[in-house]
Amino acid sequence: MKPVRLPAAATLALPRWALYALGLLYILPGLIGREPWKNDDAASFGVMWTMAQGGWQDWLWPNVAGLSMPEEGPLAFWLGALGIKLFGWLLGDVLGARVATIGVFLLGTLSLWYATFNLGRRPEAQPLRLAFGGQPEPNDFGRTLADAAALIYLGCLGLLVHSHESTSEALQTSLLALTLYRAVRYMEKPSLRNAALIGLALGLMTLTRGWVTPAALLLALFLCGRFLALPVGRALRDLALAAATALLVTLPWLLAAVLSRPYGQEPLAAWAAWNLNQLALPGTYSLRAFLRVGVWFFWPAWPFALWAVYAWRRQSNLLHIVVPTAFVSIASLLALCHPNPEQGQFLMLLPPLAIMAAFGLLTMKRGAINAIDWFSVMVLTLCAAVLWIFWYAQLTGWPPRPAHNVLKLLPGFQPELHVLALLVAGAATAGWFALVHWRISRQPSVLWRAVVLSSGGLILIWILLMTLFLPHMNYSKSYATVAQQAAASVPAGTRCIDSNVGPAQRASFAYFGHLPFARVDGGNCPMLLWQDSTRGRSKKDLAAPPAPNWQLVWEGRRASDRSERFRLFRRVD
Repeated sequence: MKPVRLPAAATLALPRWALYALGLLYILPGLIGREPWKNDDAASFGVMWTMAQGGWQDWLWPNVAGLSMPEEGPLAFWLGALGIKLFGWLLGDVLGARVATIGVFLLGTLSLWYATFNLGRRPEAQPLRLAFGGQPEPNDFGRTLADAAALIYLGCLGLLVHSHESTSEALQTSLLALTLYRAVRYMEKPSLRNAALIGLALGLMTLTRGWVTPAALLLALFLCGRFLALPVGRALRDLALAAATALLVTLPWLLAAVLSRPYGQEPLAAWAAWNLNQLALPGTYSLRAFLRVGVWFFWPAWPFALWAVYAWRRQSNLLHIVVPTAFVSIASLLALCHPNPEQGQFLMLLPPLAIMAAFGLLTMKRGAINAIDWFSVMVLTLCAAVLWIFWYAQLTGWPPRPAHNVLKLLPGFQPELHVLALLVAGAATAGWFALVHWRISRQPSVLWRAVVLSSGGLILIWILLMTLFLPHMNYSKSYATVAQQAAASVPAGTRCIDSNVGPAQRASFAYFGHLPFARVDGGNCPMLLWQDSTRGRSKKDLAAPPAPNWQLVWEGRRASDRSERFRLFRRVD
């Protein structure tokens, strides 16, 4: 017997304007006014900016101002560079590149919504008929489940920062959600057209982060077909068409890169080597990382998803159970087989987990839902109050302890009052209290009531961080200031600068400081930008140049980083 009994009153859809407003409030803060932060965000922007400013070779061989970055794939960088080309003159290069980030977010969220909607309106997913009628219509039931899945997806802690970065991981996650939607459509109606559309999504994913994940998803689709009793011959034929379509999508870039040899390099060799390095035998390190990070990364989706597995255990051969479970299993296996799993690996679990969690909501008891609500209200309201207290303290000096703790982390930072940011943060806080009052006073019976506070509270915290504390975070995580300091010490007419800095630092120095770094094919440059660490080194070692024929011109560091140091040298012949 199906474990679901639900009246029609519980399937009122979330108003479209409310869902769109939540999406905009989620994605826009953190894109506007935020500088490229250290590590992956700045490095990815550097590749996009180099493509937009460079020639055809840069589009075929991704690099950060001459530092080769060919491993993952070019699609995410192409989209960002196209955004700079189209909108950079109006929005600036940083925000122009992030236009693609908005599109990527919309692609993932809409794909997830439609995948859940199609699963929820199927006959086998419908709740049991009530004795006197009043059960929901299939389309209403599907819309409610889709709204719940979207809210859970937006409420996941792991998605918050990554969805605002211009990285290939965010695009890969959205393309996985698109593949999930196309897989649902194929399992509903197996056809060559649906198989080709799956192949299109897999091909785009291959251009984004390699062939390992698409190949694993083909295996997941085959397993889904076996559980759902699709004919083996038909499934193999359609999956072969999907694989061929994916290859056709990827082939133009591979052929152009191999035949033209941009900068005299071999893109296919570097790309293939990086793909193979993503696979290893599962080990205890990967398992510990998965469990340690996953507890908070997948919250609040994983408790609902586990409950869904238990609640629907007697109906394990149904489409809405088989497809998301197969995708979660394959994504988990890929994370465990990665020799050094990162958070980007775990992102792929979020879309199918959100779908499973939405079906888990159907069978949750009212007491458990109320407990989740009260936990969300207390924890998120407390977090918001702490942020307001720390912001007020660092601006006024009272209370003195929070003011000291904030400014101690940012030596040299001068806090200022930004009226527009204060108004946005105040409006978001007022909206949060209005949402809490609606939830407590009305006590709605709709299915998505259990997750609306979790998603709304997380959005509130993000808005407060990206308004009240955005100057602090830019000061702490951006290389803009130190790049401009270094640029002031570069003699006019310098043709190129050699460097050992990483991708994020190189991108920041090239964009903010306009330093002319050496190209991919190298060159004997008259200046050298050297990055090292002061941690665990003597004063004698720190004073020594990297080679005898270099003379120190400038030395500096970010104010918030005591160990990282940059030095600019001039060659002495």
